[in-house]
Amino acid sequence: MVFLEGTTQGHRKDSPTVLGIDPGTAVTGYGLVLRREDGSLSLLECGVIRTSSKEPLPFRIREIFLGIQEIIDRFGPGSMAVEDVFQGKNVRSALTLGHARGAILLAAALQDLFIAEYSPREIKKAVVGTGNATKHQVAYMVQRHLHLKTPPAPADAADGVAAALCHCLVTGSPTG
Repeated sequence: MVFLEGTTQGHRKDSPTVLGIDPGTAVTGYGLVLRREDGSLSLLECGVIRTSSKEPLPFRIREIFLGIQEIIDRFGPGSMAVEDVFQGKNVRSALTLGHARGAILLAAALQDLFIAEYSPREIKKAVVGTGNATKHQVAYMVQRHLHLKTPPAPADAADGVAAALCHCLVTGSPTG
């Protein structure tokens, strides 16, 4: 786990909301988890930012950046938890994903959010109890932790929620 602390203008530092992100150049999943004063957690919203594979990469990166900016502006989270690049992907996929992650990290840094990065294994371990969990198991445990009627969908949104939930479970605090 890596923590990146923004500058201390921090107008959102006291926000109990965590924005979780599952980065991707085609589909970026996100989820917003609220930690109440009593320690309970609830899902505020989840969804995906989709880009067109027909668009050049710079335009797709811009769409991801603007989408994350809009979510941050709407919800004012105090922190963001981002899934780190999976080491097993091929080099080209990792580099392309790195562009998306860069846009996401920049959107958060421009708003002085506390940023935590977790590997896929760390997220699965925190949410499910094992680092080898399947996407289905992650979605099911997100549903259980947040007392939802159904798992978040699509899977990329559930993974974004899992990143936010991981941060809350690991730190015991939405702001690190």
